[in-house]
Amino acid sequence: MSETTVPVASVASASSGSVVAESATPRGRRARIALRTLQALIALFYGIASALPKLIGNSYAVDAFDKIGWGSAGMYTIGALELAGGVALLIPVLQSVAAIALSGLMVGAFVVQTTVFDGENAAAPLILIVPLALIAWARRGSNADLLRLVRRRA
Repeated sequence: MSETTVPVASVASASSGSVVAESATPRGRRARIALRTLQALIALFYGIASALPKLIGNSYAVDAFDKIGWGSAGMYTIGALELAGGVALLIPVLQSVAAIALSGLMVGAFVVQTTVFDGENAAAPLILIVPLALIAWARRGSNADLLRLVRRRA
């Protein structure tokens, strides 16, 4: 059997004619592991490489936010949002919503990069939107779980 051929079902009983789906295929397991790894890497990026410099007041971040005109309040707000989004990517019920929210933040970052910084690093936010969109789509089932939790609390 080639690697691209995956058996879908097996017959459980010849007399009853019922069909039972096989357990998770190795390919499905690998895809889940790859997606979880991607989520962890993106979460680490947002928490360490992106949010931390803003939250500790790195001089480069301070200068960039001064140039934008948002000052330290904007810098700390964006840093906190990035950190919260990175953490939420690791929480199963929040992962899709976090990916969508971080994508929105990246759209804003792209607009700022193109308008204020003359497109100097405009590709970075666009590149980050791709895995975030993949995570949001692949984990879209968690949105229903989140909605059930919210409704139960209300």
